[in-house]
Amino acid sequence: MVFTLSALGSHLNLRNVMPKTVDGQITMEKTPSYFVTNEAPRRIHSMAKDIKLIVVVRNPVTRAISDYTQTLSKKPEIPTFEVLAFKNRTLGLIDASWSAIRIGIYALHLESWLRYFPLSQILFVSGERLIVDPAGELAKVQDFLGLTRVVTEKHFYFNQTKGFPCLKKPEDSGAPRCLGKSKGRTHPRIDPDVIHRLRKFYKPFNLMFYQMTGQDFRWEQEEGDK
Repeated sequence: MVFTLSALGSHLNLRNVMPKTVDGQITMEKTPSYFVTNEAPRRIHSMAKDIKLIVVVRNPVTRAISDYTQTLSKKPEIPTFEVLAFKNRTLGLIDASWSAIRIGIYALHLESWLRYFPLSQILFVSGERLIVDPAGELAKVQDFLGLTRVVTEKHFYFNQTKGFPCLKKPEDSGAPRCLGKSKGRTHPRIDPDVIHRLRKFYKPFNLMFYQMTGQDFRWEQEEGDK
């Protein structure tokens, strides 16, 4: 069985670069851009129709700011988030062509995948829950993949400095494994009015995504958007 989100290049090339899988093994492949790559669903389907797909999603407003923060760390000369987020700020027109905004329109991207795969082959993992309850979210992943629940609460501890959980090695053998320094960067302060406008922009798409997946990620409730 192959686990992936998508494929870049031809599916034959992808097969060639994947490690060999023997009986009892699961081969996994990941890239964040797969979910939003137009050709990915068709290519994946032509490679393996029974593949299982895992998509990690988070509040699209937070995701957009995080995306911008990552870019800013590499290109400090770019315009502010507020400038990039709007086609016309006076009129409140959000620039949905900006990738940081577009990626968070999850319902739009999911439509492409559902043309080729049933919902039963896709697991949606909450990025927020991964932080507060990593073992709980990974229990769902292990169940989805038909695995014994080996990874449990005892494998995690919360790193106060980084602001997210880190993975302990078995039997305390060696230092815990944490995500690299590119993760957990402090976000720049964003004008609250811009955040409010983004919440309003995403709300109908979020509700559509909840309906499509059968899961309520409660992003509006988190934000206090009544």
